[in-house]
Amino acid sequence: MNGFFDMPSDLQHSYLGLIGWHLEEALIPVLVGLVVALPVSQLCVRFRWLYPPVLWVTTVLYAVPSLALFVVLIDYTGQSEITVMIPLALYSLVVLVPAIVDGVRSVPEETKAAAIAMGIGPMRRYLTVELPIAVPAVIAGLRVATVSSISLVSVGTLIGNQGALGNLLADAMFYHRPILAWSSVITTAVLAVLADALLVLLRKLLTPWQPRSARAAARAARAAAKEPEPMTAAAAGERAL
Repeated sequence: MNGFFDMPSDLQHSYLGLIGWHLEEALIPVLVGLVVALPVSQLCVRFRWLYPPVLWVTTVLYAVPSLALFVVLIDYTGQSEITVMIPLALYSLVVLVPAIVDGVRSVPEETKAAAIAMGIGPMRRYLTVELPIAVPAVIAGLRVATVSSISLVSVGTLIGNQGALGNLLADAMFYHRPILAWSSVITTAVLAVLADALLVLLRKLLTPWQPRSARAAARAARAAAKEPEPMTAAAAGERAL
């Protein structure tokens, strides 16, 4: 592992500095995408005819290679972090919008009817009733968007070393130090796994009403099957006799 944490001076960042920079470029676009996806998804739920064109636009944007978007944006934002983060924010929409729409649409009609009967308006109902119930679907979309964003940041190394940990890939070839490539790949993978685990934990904290996993339920069932049933008074009397 000699040299795994030893960063070349041209990067102007330590190993931990590159990690912080990588997370900044990866997570800010996801948060921006979530802020944009929430109102757009509400409009798609309320006006069903709007959902297909919105989904079509986000899918087309996702199909555009990031390098092509960099070329278009570089005239306006230059070789900067913004040039990297804008495509990542757009890419997150193709995952977050369907996840939120499906989650909100899965809210039982009885729940919506009860909220309407209580006089809760559409916007308040969306924020306080529908979104909390849709949290599992929203978190599932966030997990995919976050892991994808963390991996795609590395492409930024193609525009003026804006790829954070991805810059190590270029330096690995320039300095003939393969360990730098291993450092980039392994660290990026670890960050993705940790971010995914934190989102799973967040879902569990936000949805204590969710049923336990099938594995936990099976263990509980097996434990219950092994426990002797409590003896009734009649059975105790018969055993005494």
